[in-house]
Amino acid sequence: MVALAFRTTIVPVLLLVVAVAAGPVRAQEPMRLPVDAVALDVVGADGETKARFDLEIARTGAERARGLMHRTDLPEDRAMLFVFDGEAPRSFWMQNTPTSLDIIFADGAGTIVRVAERTVPFSTASIRSGAPAQYVLEVHAGTAERLGIAAGDRLDHPAIGAP
Repeated sequence: MVALAFRTTIVPVLLLVVAVAAGPVRAQEPMRLPVDAVALDVVGADGETKARFDLEIARTGAERARGLMHRTDLPEDRAMLFVFDGEAPRSFWMQNTPTSLDIIFADGAGTIVRVAERTVPFSTASIRSGAPAQYVLEVHAGTAERLGIAAGDRLDHPAIGAP
């Protein structure tokens, strides 16, 4: 009788505890998108290439929502490009993002409208584009300053300006 009670009461409770514990672990798995075949260039007003990044591209709503959350392994020469359907004021936050980033907002032509430097990891503060933006590029914190990336520069990649 005790063995039957154990099987019908304790075992299901243990399975529930294991299932609940496993749920958040999966939800915190970082997203890793395939690296695009074409690198993204940041071009200055003088037409010179300031930087080149291997690129992961977040195109869907689900991909844009997850972004670089939970990522700690982004290589220095890699960036994530968020592609939206049209220009609009954009707002990002750093919730669940353990690495400080530079967030670069660009309009529909790829012209950078704002660079938010050295964002605060795990912050829920809103980081706004300040002007309509269709593309957002996330790179390691300090990259924009180190490479001289600024408003007025242009992002150059086939995904930018593509229908």
